[in-house]
Amino acid sequence: MRRPFGQHYAFVVAGVTFAALLVAAGLRAAPSVLMLPLGMNFGWSRATVSTAAAVGICLYGLVGPFAAALMQTVGIRRTMMGGLTLMAGATFASLWMTQPWQYIVTWGVISGVGSGAVASVMGAAVVNRWFATRQGLIMGALTASTATGALIFLPFMAWLSRHGAWQPIVWFVSIGCAVLIPVVALLLPEHPGDIGTERFGGTDGVATPIKPRGAPSVMLAFTALRTASRSPTFWLLFGTFFVCGLTTNGLVGTHLIAYCGDHGIPPVQAAGLLSLMGLFDLIGTTGSGWLTDRYDPRKLLLVYYGLRGLSLMALPFLDFGAGSLTTFAIFYGLDWIATVPPTVKLATITFGERDAPIIFGWVFVGHQLGAATAAFGAGVIRTQTGSYGPAFLVAGMFGVAAALAVILWRKEPAAPVFATA
Repeated sequence: MRRPFGQHYAFVVAGVTFAALLVAAGLRAAPSVLMLPLGMNFGWSRATVSTAAAVGICLYGLVGPFAAALMQTVGIRRTMMGGLTLMAGATFASLWMTQPWQYIVTWGVISGVGSGAVASVMGAAVVNRWFATRQGLIMGALTASTATGALIFLPFMAWLSRHGAWQPIVWFVSIGCAVLIPVVALLLPEHPGDIGTERFGGTDGVATPIKPRGAPSVMLAFTALRTASRSPTFWLLFGTFFVCGLTTNGLVGTHLIAYCGDHGIPPVQAAGLLSLMGLFDLIGTTGSGWLTDRYDPRKLLLVYYGLRGLSLMALPFLDFGAGSLTTFAIFYGLDWIATVPPTVKLATITFGERDAPIIFGWVFVGHQLGAATAAFGAGVIRTQTGSYGPAFLVAGMFGVAAALAVILWRKEPAAPVFATA
């Protein structure tokens, strides 16, 4: 089956992947808007609602390495369609929930597994398979889909919940996931060679379609983990990405709207603040991808984690006025998830293009464990102390510590250390 545009069809594939990642990001951002309406309608505490968010965030990361291995056994297209189907079905089923455990199962467990199959690891797999050049730039753009999801969806979802309603948000997310399933089926070839072309920027002629790897996906994932765990680079990336999750979607993405509510800022205005962050992260993360193609990724991580930590430590001391929050949103937004392109680059340099997506999947587990820790921990801190301030201070300290860890890290030889069979 041939498709138009030749090598440039890689950008069509990137566009479809961007849309899928964007919808998954919208689903994972929805609990921050649902927190107050669910509390009003069901009387659930923020700690209870945060539990579902934490479970979903954790599974969103834990599924990553298995999804990356699944892409090598059944293919990227089928994995993406399966994830979208789980997300659509789980959120739709939540329309009939009446108990907290039902919210945890639908929005935490099932949608967490589904969104984990459509996460940053999929972006890494698509980039390595379809692009021979500009990998950092494209990875930055795909990663920015998380920010774009917040930019597009959060204000609208906040508007939908303006009278305390939560069902319209569920309908919106469920339909959005379902609509993308046929789009992926029609527009996403498995490999450049399937349509008679090569990777963008490649010079070796038509790419040979990849044969599915024979080993079960679970075994591929655990084989990769076993070998990668011998590398100090893996543990540096895992640890710093734990901090990345702790300081982004787990804390700010889940609790900033509620934190602003504690200072008398209505949800729609607070969601607009997150959208402003999303706008500047779209710029910052795409720019980070461009920088990653040109500069030492370790130096970029040093700057990103250090500045992020300092900005979070400063937030509790702001007056929460329009000017100070706008300044924070711009400064923090530029650095929201700018760490992803240099992290993927280090994984690719160390572990090789074929296995890097699986290794990055395990690194992403660290990210989501950190995010889950912050999502649950900040809710508990708010419930126990009546303030989010301590949670933001601790997260900021972790950011500075991650920057120091990057300084102390010794670079490994730039060569693949293994090739999983």
